[in-house]
Amino acid sequence: MSIKISQQFDAGAIEVLRADDPAAIDLNIRKDSHADITQWFYFRVQGAQSTPLSLRFLNAGSAAYPDGWKDYQAVASYDRDNWFRVPTTYDGKVMTINHTPEYDSVYYAYFEPYSWERHLSLLDNAQLSPLVKLVDLGSTIDGRDLNMLVIGDPEAEQKVWVIARQHPGETMAEWFVEGMVEALLDPANPFGRQCLKEAVFYVVPNMNPDGSVRGNLRTNAAGANLNREWLNPTMERSPEVFLVKNKMLEVGCDLCLDIHGDEGLPYVFVAGSESLPNFTPDQAEAQQYFIDNFLIASPDFQDEHGYGETPYTDETLTMGSPHITHAFGCLSLTLEMPFKDNANDPDPETGWNGARSAELGKAILQPVLQSLVAQQ
Repeated sequence: MSIKISQQFDAGAIEVLRADDPAAIDLNIRKDSHADITQWFYFRVQGAQSTPLSLRFLNAGSAAYPDGWKDYQAVASYDRDNWFRVPTTYDGKVMTINHTPEYDSVYYAYFEPYSWERHLSLLDNAQLSPLVKLVDLGSTIDGRDLNMLVIGDPEAEQKVWVIARQHPGETMAEWFVEGMVEALLDPANPFGRQCLKEAVFYVVPNMNPDGSVRGNLRTNAAGANLNREWLNPTMERSPEVFLVKNKMLEVGCDLCLDIHGDEGLPYVFVAGSESLPNFTPDQAEAQQYFIDNFLIASPDFQDEHGYGETPYTDETLTMGSPHITHAFGCLSLTLEMPFKDNANDPDPETGWNGARSAELGKAILQPVLQSLVAQQ
């Protein structure tokens, strides 16, 4: 059986240049829809059981985040449920995966995928709880549903928003939400129980359905980076932000978490809104209080490595978290998880993965609760 490489499935993305020699398979990472962004890949290889493969990504050096390839190991799976890291090198121009598959069919990806089917199952399973209302906010450019989970009493005084996957290739974000929702709905979880006594949660597990299914890293179907659309979103270019922002303005927001993944930094960290000109000492104190409590809640979280101080620019208010802090005067944080591994607690077999993201989602309820109580 000759080697076959395919990508025609949910989130599949690759360009095959040549695959006639298993020791020199040449590939290109495909661009996002209507954008000059390359980073996400996900493809299937058949017919290579027990055959040493050398998969060479020739355009890796011109990717959106070339630093993301340094000390990076790609993920692979035979069943799309169990993902593991495979030997990956980068010479500054070409990234190479060297792997000998144990079975005839193997999948390779930038990070553990989170499928559209699993997304629908997350929504369906959650709505079975009497605590949950599944809300349709509208449709995307490709006609997919943009759904939100309302968890708890909508009449609650405090409103918590959690949005994920503005950048669709950052699949760890939806794994995070899955874990958080599970904890919120677990009657045996004390933090979930207490959180719902303090607030109602508005959760958008996937802000970018089209980009997710298309296999994009950062953009929607129109080529828009949703995390640069918050100042003036439109139904034509960024309906996802337009619809979520309008709902947020309708119901209010007292705390917001925008969940992401970072290509380069091998750490879990948050980015705040301290660059805003009107950022007050009270807001700074609330932000630090959350960070301090998160450090206690999860050993995977740290505050030594991150983006550092970033100056205020014309672009600042186009981004979700600072825009929300500016609009509502509330605590709003961007949470980043690694595509690589957690350098403070590495796992060579899996790296940072979906399971660890989900556990972080559960752990974050502790600092959320403490912040809710503090700002009563």
